Amino acid sequence: MSNEQRFEEEFRDSISTVDEKGKRVWVFPKKQKGKYFNRRSIVAYTLLTILFIGPFLKINGEPLLMLNILERKFVIFGQIFWPSDMFIFAIGLISFIVLVIVFTVVFGRLFCGWVCPQTVFMEMVFRRIEYLIDGDWTQQKKLDKMPWNGYKIRKRILKWGIFWLISFAIANTFLAYIIGIEELKAIIIDSPSNHIGGLIAIVLFTTVFFAVFTWFREQVCTTVCPYGRLQGVLLDKNSIVVAYDHERGEGRAKFKKNEDRKAEGKGDCIDCNQCVHVCPTGIDIRNGTQLECVNCTLCMDACDFMMDNVGLEKGLIKYASEDEISTKKPWKLTLRAKAYIVLMFAIVGLLATLILTRDAVETTIIRADGTTYQKIDDHTYSNIFKGSFMNKSNEDHTVTMEVLSGNATVEIVGGSFELPKGEIIRREFVVKMSNDNIEGPDTPVEIGIYSKGKLIEQETIDFAGPGF
Repeated sequence: MSNEQRFEEEFRDSISTVDEKGKRVWVFPKKQKGKYFNRRSIVAYTLLTILFIGPFLKINGEPLLMLNILERKFVIFGQIFWPSDMFIFAIGLISFIVLVIVFTVVFGRLFCGWVCPQTVFMEMVFRRIEYLIDGDWTQQKKLDKMPWNGYKIRKRILKWGIFWLISFAIANTFLAYIIGIEELKAIIIDSPSNHIGGLIAIVLFTTVFFAVFTWFREQVCTTVCPYGRLQGVLLDKNSIVVAYDHERGEGRAKFKKNEDRKAEGKGDCIDCNQCVHVCPTGIDIRNGTQLECVNCTLCMDACDFMMDNVGLEKGLIKYASEDEISTKKPWKLTLRAKAYIVLMFAIVGLLATLILTRDAVETTIIRADGTTYQKIDDHTYSNIFKGSFMNKSNEDHTVTMEVLSGNATVEIVGGSFELPKGEIIRREFVVKMSNDNIEGPDTPVEIGIYSKGKLIEQETIDFAGPGF
């Protein structure tokens, strides 16, 4: 690497929000609007609407989404999942990881800029409120340097008070996704003294959200989020990112009216620094793809606005791959990306198959403790078994049992029973068999579990008999 190239790459040795002494450099991004911002706003507010109304939505009487870690009950799109379904969650997690890899390889950090909760809340909620209260970036800088007088204190109390209320609403919403909206309503209505632990948890979560969106901000993306670190491993020259077209933009020069920039050897970049002023992580996109870039498109809107004002072609900063900018060839999927996509569809297909073929009732059968076989008469023997029946469906079942094969009979102690949704019930049952059908110490018998006349599961047991 030449000295010139080494100098050009020096910006990668540090992050933009920390100075040479290791002190935080506070970012005051300029307020920006444009085509891409408007599109991101539609996506963001749609996602926020879904997030806040989600706990109230039901499918077949079950929540749209509930991850009750305390009771080890998980509901996704109205389907109940229990600890015994953890292998499905494992495959689901693998599917999500592969999906993230595919998205990053092909589309860079598109997720970060458009649907990441950190970006959505920070840029579309908290930052919007901050602009209303503190003003645009220049006013925010003045307020930050201002001594703590009555004006600044009033501003801070108003902003931080609103931030705290929003953080409290976010914490309660996430709690509703954990324990369910009905349980949350009961806690809210009941006396706080009966839920000290829950109250402490809510205050802690609220404080965390408040601190993240009030002070920590872009540091989540630049120093904490593991996805940002993965970017350096997953991206290649064919990945689509928010990119500066250096072939068209260099060399940079201030704009002058009635000049022929091409004839004078100037690029289209007018060195206005608007792309830097609007960046929420404080980087200069013209340096190339960087760890701190979350692909929020604000620099694209800012640059397009300036290009339009000076009569130059838009798209100096755009969605593009490095290869597309360098070679001017249209973007296309690489073999690597295609392989990831095929793998992703294979895993998602397996996940869908497992979910669709999942048993409505999961049955575990063991022999009754301390028993083998009982002789009823000279021709008949019996075995006692214990069954654990877990209803994983969204409807109640009336459970009965029949022998499917094995020339035996089965009888549930106490008769058929009701198995409510989401419940686990244990019952003993007796299997009887004629000695003419006993094949030895262990004779296989297939038992069918029925609900309302429909076979919902089948199990094979070993009938213990005397060895003839």
